[in-house]
Order: sequence, then C-alpha cells, then structure tokens
Amino acid sequence: MPTPAPTLFFDRPHGCLHDGAGLVFDPSSLGWGAAAEALAGDAIGPVAALRWLQKESGTPARQPVGVIGGHHATHAQLAAARLVGEELAKAGLTVLCGGRRGVMLAVCEGVAAHGGISVGLLPGETLADGNPFVTVPIPTGVGLARNAIIARGALCLIAIGGSHGTLSEVAFGMQFGKRVFGLEGAPHVDGVLHLPTVDAAIDAVARVVLALDGESVLRYADAEG
Repeated sequence: MPTPAPTLFFDRPHGCLHDGAGLVFDPSSLGWGAAAEALAGDAIGPVAALRWLQKESGTPARQPVGVIGGHHATHAQLAAARLVGEELAKAGLTVLCGGRRGVMLAVCEGVAAHGGISVGLLPGETLADGNPFVTVPIPTGVGLARNAIIARGALCLIAIGGSHGTLSEVAFGMQFGKRVFGLEGAPHVDGVLHLPTVDAAIDAVARVVLALDGESVLRYADAEG
C-alpha cells in the first residue's frame, strides 16, 4: 500500500498548498520547498488539492495520465474505465490512451462526458482507427510500438483489465520508472499497486501529481535535517 501522505492544508489568502510543518507545494516544479512565512488554512485531501492545482493555481500539471486496458473488456472493466475517465476529467487531468475500442473507448467516453481532454495514440495511419470519443486522435503508424510511447509519455498509468498488450505497457511503464495502478483484473506484476476502487486509483494519481508518496518531501526533509 502507499505510504501515508502528509496532512495537507490550503491557505486560500495566500493561494498555496502546504503540509502544516513548514513545506509548501510549488506548482511550477511540482515539488515541495520551505515556506517563506507562516501559513494557515483548512485541511484538504489529495484529490481536492489536485483539483485546485489543475483548475485554480494557474500552473496546472500538463503531463497526461495514461489509462491502459484491453480491446475486449468485461462490463465491470468498461464501467471502471468510464468512471476513471470522468474522475480524471473532473480533476482537470488529460488522459493518454491507445484511442481505440474496449477500455480505451470507455475511458474516452468518460472524459468527454465531463468536457475533458483525451489523447489517443493510434497504432495505424488513419483517424479511422480511433474511437468516436477521443478528443485528439494521433495516427502514429508504428503499430504496437505505440505502447512504449504511451508508457513513456504518461506521468503514471492506470491499468484496467487487459491481456498481453496491456502487460507490455505495464512493463514499459515500470521500466521507465512510472507508477502503475491496477483495477479490475489488471496484470499481476511485481510493482503494480492493485486498488479496490476507482476512487482509490484517483487518490493514488493525485498523490503522484502532488509528489505525496514520500520521495520529494522526504528528500527535502533529509536535506534540511
């Protein structure tokens, strides 16, 4: 399971997010540093903090979140993918996917339902490969090699079900040092964090965007201590 995230506070008068212990979040670098002054504010969860970053801070994170999964999917997997798309769009994040059918169509449909942006890297050379909901279809003409591009381009990955193609994307993501979160029968590979609900997956994504899984905060704390 993820390490416990620091308690977060949002100081609205100063328009900043902080941990209540002297560290303040810098949206431009997506990292944590020393606060220049005393800060107050109300406690806020990671997803709410993410929405502030994406919609109010003026400096949203631009790297997309990858959503990967099978061309053939169960009803539960499709429902999870659509909800993932909805929640990522509501949080103000761009979705990167393969842009075709199954899980890819469902996540794009969810994104479109809330006015978000999805980018689909298509394996073929024409827009006809894309599903009707993807916002920005990009014909790559590189076939399955586009799996590596999706994994490289994403900030982190949410895998929903899937088979060999999804497994390759998971492997590429882990090779590239990306966090990979699994839902609804995603490949069981060491390093993939399997989560029970879509809400848990969105919370995990928020923690990645906000550098709350310990690395940035702990590096700073170690340097200061």
